[in-house]
Amino acid sequence: MSLENLNGSLETSFQNTIATVQFGHPASNSFPRQLLDKLTAEINSLSRNETVSVIVLKSEGAKAFCSGASFDELLQVENEEEGKEFFSGFAHLLNAMRNCSKLIIGRVQGKAVGGGVGIISACDYVFAAKESDVKLSELAIGIGPFVIEPAVSRKIGKTAMTEMTLAPHQWKSAEWAFQKGLFSVLCELSVLDAEVESYAQKLSSYNPEALHEMKKIIWEGTETWESLLFERAAITGKLVLSDFTRTALLQFKK
Repeated sequence: MSLENLNGSLETSFQNTIATVQFGHPASNSFPRQLLDKLTAEINSLSRNETVSVIVLKSEGAKAFCSGASFDELLQVENEEEGKEFFSGFAHLLNAMRNCSKLIIGRVQGKAVGGGVGIISACDYVFAAKESDVKLSELAIGIGPFVIEPAVSRKIGKTAMTEMTLAPHQWKSAEWAFQKGLFSVLCELSVLDAEVESYAQKLSSYNPEALHEMKKIIWEGTETWESLLFERAAITGKLVLSDFTRTALLQFKK
């Protein structure tokens, strides 16, 4: 496997005023830190791009949407500072998504775990296939969804977030996620791309200034995330060093 494959891929394409960002990684579209940073930088760049009015965020392949953090990199963390730095990657991405001046449409074709659920939660409108079950598995490996919790709770409520978090081995169906508000539209996989394209074209036809102002209103009350998410990254960075987590990660890899 090439170094490029190990680091994952990120591609952006443009159609009129719609930018489509696709990320991918051979390990179920998981996120090593380098790929997280690339996606964050791309979201920030598109936010400044005056020719773009709408962003579509998707992952490659026909199976998993995103399996969260890279287990290989988690096992390489040797101290609390490295742990905080790794989980800060998700903090930077979530803040980039909420601060982005463009509305972000999520296109979810399959299952999402952990950080993947956080990324979905940070999208402004989400289309999902009926195969898109979700899970917050962090407690099972000795940590918790601390960094992504504000995004998940904001989207589905504290009660539903708790239900997911305290059942870390249990998949929640796409229908459950739709009913709780994680997904805006649930459809057959065969029509997912057509539905996303149609909606993106319609949304991009609206006044870009109105879309920008609406984006700010949608994310009102999240200003504390600039510091909160990094405080949460420090908690996770400490817990990931535990013997419990090391053992659990090795078992998951097997």
